[in-house]
Amino acid sequence: MILPIKKFPDKVLRAPTQAVVFPLSPEIKKLTADMIDTVKAADGIGLAAPQVGKSVKLVVINLEKSGLELFPLYNPRIVKTGFKKIEIEEGCLSLPGIFGMVKRPKKVSVEAYSASGQKVVFEDDGWVSRVVQHELDHINGTLIIDLVRKYTQGGDVVKAWKKQKLL
Repeated sequence: MILPIKKFPDKVLRAPTQAVVFPLSPEIKKLTADMIDTVKAADGIGLAAPQVGKSVKLVVINLEKSGLELFPLYNPRIVKTGFKKIEIEEGCLSLPGIFGMVKRPKKVSVEAYSASGQKVVFEDDGWVSRVVQHELDHINGTLIIDLVRKYTQGGDVVKAWKKQKLL
C-alpha cells in the first residue's frame, strides 16, 4: 500500500525514533512492505519511517536504477566515517522543490539489522553511502534544510519558513 509522505513542517519529521524489536512484528513487516511500495511510487532513492509518520528506526534504500537491489535496514547506525568529504546536491521527498548542496563524508561504515534480525555491517563510498547518510538523518530528526550550504532550488521557501520561525 502506498503511504502518504509527510512534508515539512510535520512534527513527526523531528520526533525521536524507537528501535525496531526482533522478531519483527506484523506491523513492522507491513510498514516495511508499504514503505517499499511508497518509495517506488514516489520514484525515490530512499525513505525513512518518519517520512510516512512512523517514529521507528527503519529505512529503505532504493538504488534499483543504479543496479542494486532495494533493501531495508533496521536500527541502522553509522559506526565510522572516512576523512574525505564530498559536496553533492540533495533533495528530499519530505521537502518537495527544495534542493541544495550538502557536504557529507564520502565513505561510511554502517551497522544495521536485516529483516531476520541478523547483524549486517558494510562499508561504502558511493551512492549507498550517500543515501544511507540522508536516511539516517531522518531517523535522527535531521533534514537537509539543517545541512544545506547553498540552495540550488527553493531557497526562497526556506527563507519564508525562517521568517515564520518554522526553522
